[in-house]
Amino acid sequence: MTNILISGAGIAGTASAYWLRRHGHTVTVVERAPAIRTGGYKVDIRGAALTVVERMGLLDAVRDRSTDMRVATTYDAQGRVVCTLDAALFGGRTGADLEIMRGDLNELLYDLTRDDVEYVFGDSITGIAEDGTVTFERSPSRRFDLVVGADGMHSTTRRIAFGAEPGFTRDLGHYISICTVPNSLGLDREEAVHATVGRTANVYSTRRDRNAKALFMWSSEPLRYDHRDVAGQKKLLERAMDGVGWRVPALLEAVHEADDFYFDSVSQIHMDRWSRGRVVLVGDAGYCASPASGQGTSLALVGAYVLAGELTGGGGLEGYERELRPFVEANQALGPTNVKGMVSGSRAALWFQLRMMRLLPRLPGRDRMIERITGPIARAANAITLKSYLE
Repeated sequence: MTNILISGAGIAGTASAYWLRRHGHTVTVVERAPAIRTGGYKVDIRGAALTVVERMGLLDAVRDRSTDMRVATTYDAQGRVVCTLDAALFGGRTGADLEIMRGDLNELLYDLTRDDVEYVFGDSITGIAEDGTVTFERSPSRRFDLVVGADGMHSTTRRIAFGAEPGFTRDLGHYISICTVPNSLGLDREEAVHATVGRTANVYSTRRDRNAKALFMWSSEPLRYDHRDVAGQKKLLERAMDGVGWRVPALLEAVHEADDFYFDSVSQIHMDRWSRGRVVLVGDAGYCASPASGQGTSLALVGAYVLAGELTGGGGLEGYERELRPFVEANQALGPTNVKGMVSGSRAALWFQLRMMRLLPRLPGRDRMIERITGPIARAANAITLKSYLE
């Protein structure tokens, strides 16, 4: 039995905790936040990740908490309807995919693990010695056989073990911000979207949520800002969206009151190796595909499953790298392509995109067009054959 520390209690961390404990390891999870993070945005679970969720016994629970989104409507600057599409098509999903709020999924994973995994909240690691001794901001130092970095794109574990973040970041030239706002549009399991050149605003309300989520994405050169300065980040968002019509000014006013504000670059993490010594990375910490890929959650779930299986099944960290890397590369390739469809780079591109959205429901080759949208995502989501490690 191995004593393992996981840094981060997001999807990658709680999923890793489940699979490592199920394989017989002693697991401790340290999380900077004072409790498990709830809320967040909607995420998709596709392909191999659905198989992982099923093997965890969570498939029915995820279905019960699905967002149940129905339609997505695009509006012009004056609030006139441009087009309405099925929400699954708008999000590039197939009939087999599931969509759930990130916080709901994390709560399900936490509930699976809270009784036999040690969770230490309100703390974070500060150092990792070669012998596995880990120092913390608040807790006494402890020794572990392995440290799993599951602490996101801005991973402290990665910085300690591998070096500074800029050496691994690939910027896709865009920024994203998400937060909770009042459902002033009266949305019912639907999305409302307004796009202009270089900037997109999206508001949606899911099943069982009285409020709405506002999502902003825009193209930009790299910005200098403090990741912990929320007020400064809100000012950057306001500056980026200045002059955009539709309901954007009112949404920006609501952003001031949001206490779950998220702001970050649309970037990926690329590394030659995900392990060094007693440290290994999983999820965004090692291979963030960016929100534009739509596959971050699936990568975290599959990565956690493969890591635990290979550690116990004989492949070790080398086996983890070997089994998972083609899957990661296939899904990371989605990001640069998808972001172009999320934020139009020119007036011509925006005109063409809106024109195709209007025509899509009536096009004779509609099925082929849908395949062009959903096909690459489905193929990437299934670009791995999962072993049955526990059989």
